[in-house]
Parts: sequence; structure tokens; C-alpha cells
Amino acid sequence: MNRILLRSGKSPYDAVPVEEALHRDVIATNSGNLIFSDATHKILETPGTEVVSNGIRTDVNAAGRINEEYDAFVVPLANAFRPSFEPQLKRLTRLISKLRIPVVVVGVGGQAGLDYNPARLKPMEPTVREFVSAVLDRSASIGVRGEFTEKYLKDMGFRDVEVIGCPSLFMYGKELAVHKGVGALTSDSRIAINGSHNAVQKQGLDRIIRRAHARYPHLRFIGQNLSDARQLHWRDLSDANAKVTAMPTHPDHPMYGEGKARVYIDPVTWIDDLRAFDFSFGSRIHGNIAALLAGTPATVLCGDSRTLELCRYFDIPHRLINSLPEDLDPARLYEEADFTGLVSGHHERFERFTAFLDRNDLQNTFTHGDSGAAFDDRMRSLSFPAGIRPWTDADLTSVMSRFGWLYGRVDELSKDNTRLKRELTRAKSGAKATATGAPVPTSVYRRARRIVGRPIRKVIGG
Repeated sequence: MNRILLRSGKSPYDAVPVEEALHRDVIATNSGNLIFSDATHKILETPGTEVVSNGIRTDVNAAGRINEEYDAFVVPLANAFRPSFEPQLKRLTRLISKLRIPVVVVGVGGQAGLDYNPARLKPMEPTVREFVSAVLDRSASIGVRGEFTEKYLKDMGFRDVEVIGCPSLFMYGKELAVHKGVGALTSDSRIAINGSHNAVQKQGLDRIIRRAHARYPHLRFIGQNLSDARQLHWRDLSDANAKVTAMPTHPDHPMYGEGKARVYIDPVTWIDDLRAFDFSFGSRIHGNIAALLAGTPATVLCGDSRTLELCRYFDIPHRLINSLPEDLDPARLYEEADFTGLVSGHHERFERFTAFLDRNDLQNTFTHGDSGAAFDDRMRSLSFPAGIRPWTDADLTSVMSRFGWLYGRVDELSKDNTRLKRELTRAKSGAKATATGAPVPTSVYRRARRIVGRPIRKVIGG
């Protein structure tokens, strides 16, 4: 049995309760990550291949075990070439540098402005160069999201760079059916809107949301950040994102009070829910890809290179967010959206993607398996939590469910604190008893300072 280690927040088969999912951050801060990691898992799972999630952790010390237990390490990435991700990219490079097995990167991208100017990436160029070199030492090529990232890497001198888009849109193989179910949007239409905090705060999406909310009673906002999810489920405003009160996931926003916001921690429920919508639009690329996978028309409001290059590659209907009219109406976006190129070109793009996998000695379920039938059957047999809704009710069951989990967590942390205090006491006693007067190991002190007392205060005190 061939075994592949996949960089992902969790296995698609892990039906994690909401509280646990938020506590563990299984979405790796953004639920869009699970769209492409679940798709990659499904694509690579063949009768002779087991795919195992690494839980998104980059444990450099695990390199020896990975070399022994796995045949390849597959790394789906999004906009990894950006300054804020540089520390994680460095750790990932250190791990890859210790691996003797093949390492295949699918769908990595750079993040710049709509003008494709890579100047902001210049300071981290050595980090990107080291990462790509480490990957290409262990694979035939590196798969990138689109034209901007391809040129960015080729300008550095790399040649084995292939544009393959994002694996998310290949979740169902070479078939992709998207069509307009209604002739035009009306006030009765079900519309999904999505967007980042930056788009809301700095790119005018707040104005678009307000107008759409006033015109369409069945509008729903779908957030993706961990902070969005915690605001909906816990009304937790401790994150810096809570300053953006114009986000519909914020408790002060009218859409929150009306129950018109969601965050999903499983792509399967996300995609299923979007099947019932007439249209989706907004600045989130994977929020709209989820709609397209559901067969629901979608238009992306591109605010940077990472969304623009994917839209151009897949021929997804899109508009530049910095050139939208003041009175933008989703009905106009729907009317103008043309899905001919997206659908007609999908087969060719799928063949290009599977050819990339072949060159890197990776089998796929559509060519070498059952086209994902076993995966889909197993997913249907599982029960996943529904999308997280705004916590607006005072229902006793709802309150007890949340605080029941908190009580269990406090009890668990209290036991952990007690154990760590005993360890610290023993370490102090042992140090005093030694003839050499050896000090207490620094690691013990640091661990105790980091853990003792803090977890309980964090859980019950915010």
C-alpha cells in the first residue's frame, strides 16, 4: 500500500464537533483551505494508496518518521508566497530539506496587487528561492496557481514550473456543470455573498453588502476566517478582526441579528448548502469555488493577484474590486456572467492537472481508481456539523451545549495544570538535591510559565 502524507488541517472523514474544531483550528485560520485539501485527498486516494492528513503541523523533528512511514509528501498551498506566511514557509522548507521521499507542491501562488507587481515580495525572495529549490530537488516540477506565479518563479530562474490552477475545481474530475437556474435575479432570489475583512474595510465591499442586504431579503453572508466562526458561535470579539464591525459575522451587524451569516468547517456541508442558492459573489475565491462545485453561478470580485490569476486560468467570471460602480447590483453581475469558458475548457485543464500528477509519479482516482465513488460513499455515511450560525438565541439547550463543552475543557486544563505544577516541584527538588547544584532545566520553567494558570483564564475569561 502506497502511503501519502498530505498537508491539511484535517482528514475529510473527520467529523469534528464545532467547539473542538474552533479550539483546534482545523481550518488553519481559513475554511477555504479545506476546499482544496479535501479535493486533493479525494483525487489522490486510489485503491492502492492511503492518504493521511498531517494536521497542518510542520514538525521538522518528524522528518525521520515521515521518511520511514510515507512514500510521498504532497503539499497543497494557496497564497504561500506572501510576507505574512514567510515564517511558516521557512519551517516547511526546513522539513522538506530533511526528507528523502518525493515532495509535490500543488497549486501554490504568490500574492501581489492587481497590477501583478511583485515588488512587495522582494524581501522574502531568498525564502521563496530556498523553498522552491528544496521542492524541485524532490519532484519533477512545481504546480502553481496561474500566470503571475509562473512568471514570478521563472524570473528567478526556475524552469520546472507548471500552471495547474487549484485542485479544488477538480474535486469532481473532468466534469463541471454550472448553469443559470433562473433567467434573472429578483428580490426572491437566494444570494450568497462572501468577502475578507480587508475587502470590507479597505476595498468598498461594506457598501456592496449594505446595498445587497437592503435589496435582497434572502441574502446570506458566508465567512471563512476562524475569527468569523468564533464570533458566530461564541460571540468572541477578542481577535483584531473584531474591529471590523461592517462584517456580517460581527454581532453588531444587522445580518448577524437576522441569522443571515454562516461559517462552514466542512466543505461537504458548505457545498451542499450552496446548491440551494441562485448566485454567489464576493472577494473570496474559494467561497465562490464552493458555489461552482455546487453548480451555482458565481462571480469573483478580485482584489489581488491570487484571485485574479485563478479566475483568468479557469475562466471564472470576475470583476476588479477597485473598479466597481457605486450602485453595484448582484443582478447585473448575474446577467453578465458567462460560464462558457469555465465549463468548456474544464476537460483540458483537468488533463493538464492529471498530467502534472503523472509526471510526479502520483496516481489519481479518476484515471487509476473509481473516480472517487468510495470517497463519496464514505462521506455520505458520516454526519458533519451544519454551518455555524450566529448565536442570537437564549435557548437553554444552546447555552448548555456551549457551556458543557467549556466545563469539560476547564476540567481538562485544571488537571493538566496540576500535573505541570507537580513536575515543576519535582524539578526544583531534584535540582536542590544534586551535588553539582545543577539548575532546573530551562524547558521545564518555560513550559510551566506558558501553561500553568493561563489556559483556564483564557477559556473562562476571554
